[in-house]
Order: sequence, then structure tokens, then C-alpha cells
Amino acid sequence: MKTLEFCAGVARRNITPETSIWMAGYPYRDRPSEGAVHPRWAKALAIEDRNKTRVVIVATDLIGLPREITDLVSTRAQQEYRIERSRIMFNSTHTHSGPVVWPNLRTMFNLRRKDERVVVKYSRRLGEDLFCVIGAALADLAPAQLSHGFGKAHFAVNRRERTPESMRIGINPIGSVDPQVPILRILSEAGRLRAVVFGYACHNTASRGRSYQLSGDYAGFAQIEPEKRHPGATAMFIMLCGGDQNPNPHGSIELAQSHGKTLAAEVNRVLGTVLSPVRPPIRTAHDNIQLNFAPHTRQMFENELDDADPARVRRANAMLRAYDKFRPVHQTPYPIEALRFGSDFTILALGGEVVAISMGPERVKQTIKEALAKGADRFDEIAQPRDALEIVLELRR
Repeated sequence: MKTLEFCAGVARRNITPETSIWMAGYPYRDRPSEGAVHPRWAKALAIEDRNKTRVVIVATDLIGLPREITDLVSTRAQQEYRIERSRIMFNSTHTHSGPVVWPNLRTMFNLRRKDERVVVKYSRRLGEDLFCVIGAALADLAPAQLSHGFGKAHFAVNRRERTPESMRIGINPIGSVDPQVPILRILSEAGRLRAVVFGYACHNTASRGRSYQLSGDYAGFAQIEPEKRHPGATAMFIMLCGGDQNPNPHGSIELAQSHGKTLAAEVNRVLGTVLSPVRPPIRTAHDNIQLNFAPHTRQMFENELDDADPARVRRANAMLRAYDKFRPVHQTPYPIEALRFGSDFTILALGGEVVAISMGPERVKQTIKEALAKGADRFDEIAQPRDALEIVLELRR
């Protein structure tokens, strides 16, 4: 029998909140969650090459993971599991029907004290769950075959709609979209499907803010279908450069399920085709740079105190407090990560709601080039971050 060049391990933990909790994604929700459509998961895929180089991909059914959590988890993992930060890649589906993860986007919500306590407690438990799922995946390592392929899905539409006055969130049928569905397949030594990692560039907003049930939106449903077809396998979704894409149509749980099944059908189709082999070695790179905010003044935020949007008012107050302390916020740390398998398959991870085609600041581009030089093989058009910072991925040949 041919000696396999990789070992792989898979693990999952149920991260569904045990109680009603405030939901992320939309500031206009006015009460906590009311049950769940399906369980929410933290899933981990550990891969080790013949040189004993290990990497772990962590996927979560959440709006995003703040650095306060990922920094703590990665530090513990390095201490306990001897795995460096550059070898852990965190991702969230960016579902807008999940729980608030503290302290991510804290000014978006006007939480009562009891609701904040629930969110903080959940986020602390989440950190422990992420640490444990990484360890479980590493403990599960066994010989594996890796291969990759690409499909396509077409329910995303560009949401940056131009009007005579400005740009608004709407439908732009001629705007840029990325229909590609990259797929990484992991088989056991006996040829059984152990895991499939797939992605799509589209917001997880199919159910919109009308629903008060926790769900993974279309990505949650899309992961269910391959696991039904392949009992014992783990399906993992990673968000691609979908900052400017929305599902179309959208507005209900039923539409989220429909889009999820559409995506899952394409994943299942590609799994049944001849895929390209993935070969070692594993190489990784990770860096944090400082991204400058657009120039601002104290007066700008004093004016924003009169805004009709309560979330903007809360942000203004937070920024004014920083001005009061003579520490105005002009930069934010920005994570960049690259994972390369031989010269076959590259995952490039960027922070923020990355869009499909716009170019980022020169410093971001230069840092990506440096990361790719260490561990990847292509520099695509990478977007500058917008709004919230959560990990998003772009997979390319």
C-alpha cells in the first residue's frame, strides 16, 4: 500500500448557547434569542505532513471571533499542544443569526446588565471550547489522503447599490461577485470521507434580522447535507471574500435552507469527481500589522452624538472617551495568515469583511506578498477591510 503523505484529525464541539442570548448581526433586534433551528458547532481539522509540521483549521458557526478570544486560545494551544500561532487558522461563517461574542462589536448593541452577563459567560465558555476542539483534533491524527477541487454557486449578488446620492445596501446585478466554491477533501487511509472544507463568498444573511432563532444561516444548512450523505464525516464552511455579497433572494429561514442545500449539492457533486492531489510540505505565515483608520477629529464624533442611529451614538461616546484620555484610536491590529500545501493549494486568511476585487492599502499588499513568499504561491487582488474585523478566507489555485 502506498505510504500516505499526511495525517489528519477531526473534532467538533457543540457551542449552541444553553440559554436565551442576545443575537449578533443586526442592531435593531430588541430581545434575546428564542430557541435554535439547529446546533451550532466549533469544528477543527488538524493536518500533519511527513515532516511532522502540523496546522489546525478552526471553523465556527459565529459572526466572528475577536482577538481577545483567539489570542488567549492560541497562547494556550502553544503552551499545551506545542503548536505555533501561525499554524492555527480561525474562521467564522459570519452568520447574522448567531450569539453576540464578547467583546466583538460591543457598541452595536445596547445590552442590559443581565444580557451582558449572559454574553460574557458564553464567550468565556467559547474560549475553552475552542482550546479543547484544537486538542481533540490533534489527538485524532491518522493517515489521510488530501485532494482539492472547485465548484460554483450563483445565489450571491453584489449588495453595493449606487444611487444618485450615495452607495447603499441593496442589489447591484452588475457588481462583482465570486461564484467559486473551493473544496478540500480529506479521506481516510481506507478511502472513507473524513472531512470536507468548502467556502463561498457571500454574507450569511439569508434569514435576515426578522428571525430570533439561532442558526448558521445558509452555511449551517450547507454543512448538514454532506454529513447526512457521508455518515461520520465532518463538513466545515469557511467564509470567503463576501463583504460585498448578499444571498438573493433573502428574508426567511426557508430561503437560508434553500441556499444551503444549493451550495451543499454543488459540494456533493464535486466530491464525486476526480480531484487534484494535495502534496506536502505544509508552510505557514502569520503577521499582525497596524491599519490606519480614516482621519477623524473629536468634533466629528461630537456631531455623531446627534445621529438617529443608536449604534453610531454609542460608537461616538466610545471614541470620545478615548479622546478624553488623550488616546484617540487611529489604528487597529490587522491579522494576515497564509497556509500552503506544496504548490497545490493555498489558503490566505485576512481580517475584516473583505470584498471580492478592491485593493487594500499598500502596507497590506506588501505584507501579504511577504507572507506568500514564505508560505503561499499567488497574490490575488485582496480587499481592504470594511467595518467589523472577523477572519475571512480566500482560496485560489
